Amino acid sequence: MATISGMTGFGRTEGASGGWSWVVEARSVNGRGLDVRFRGPPGFDALERLTREAAQARFQRGQVSVTVTARRIEAGTPVRVNVDLARRLLEAGEPWIAEGRVLRPSLDGLLGLRGVLEGESVEEDPLALQDVGAKLGEAVVSALDALVSARREEGLQLSGVLSGHLDAVESGVRRASDLAGPQVEFIRTRFARRLSEIAGEGPEVAERAFLEAAALAVKADVREELDRLEGHLASARALLADGLGVGRRLDFLTQEFMREANTLCSKAAVPELTRVGLDLKAVIDQFREQVQNVE
Repeated sequence: MATISGMTGFGRTEGASGGWSWVVEARSVNGRGLDVRFRGPPGFDALERLTREAAQARFQRGQVSVTVTARRIEAGTPVRVNVDLARRLLEAGEPWIAEGRVLRPSLDGLLGLRGVLEGESVEEDPLALQDVGAKLGEAVVSALDALVSARREEGLQLSGVLSGHLDAVESGVRRASDLAGPQVEFIRTRFARRLSEIAGEGPEVAERAFLEAAALAVKADVREELDRLEGHLASARALLADGLGVGRRLDFLTQEFMREANTLCSKAAVPELTRVGLDLKAVIDQFREQVQNVE
């Protein structure tokens, strides 16, 4: 049986190759549709398209953010001292040194000033950069796969919660079915009392009483609402069993659940049935809140 997927999760990969190191993080939160956001290093523009295509192949809903951080490994990078800048800085400070206002800077202090110590630019090999880009793409896919696993883990937990809510709805429907008979009897007694009150008052009053009886008869019958609720329960359980990509359909089905529960409450003529209807509405609302987390 397939498992539903949530929309919240996190995936991370890291690696190094060709003088580069990188970290890729993929995270997602709830969203009505699929919104993919990418942030990556300069020089690897193809990564954004790859990320979007890979995300669209794996997800249907949620706000997915992918961040790629890549840098050259500093070890072995040649450096040089900007002697001209160091000399100018010393000359600029010489009057203050002569006046005793400041001490002559040490070598390590001078080298620590911005621009004095420079890393020499290294010309990148295009083929080497292409290889690094390919490995970054593999890291993005790996992070997205980790995100898929995290979202399915959340879905596994959601599935248990949603099934529990459906069990509570099913229990409420059974209680309402048990009360449907007493409700009919209650309304029949009310109508008999009404007839005794208007006995002998003329045909117009009798006609009005029959209209009242018809309205009460319609109100007494909650079987249609209960049948629909049972049908919605079967549909909801089938969607949970189907697994991925059922969030929107579950959301729509939740509205239908609530519609029938509202009608049940409006038709309730006995306090017990009203309480059952209100309990159903409370559980359905809890179900709806959790459905918002389903992809």
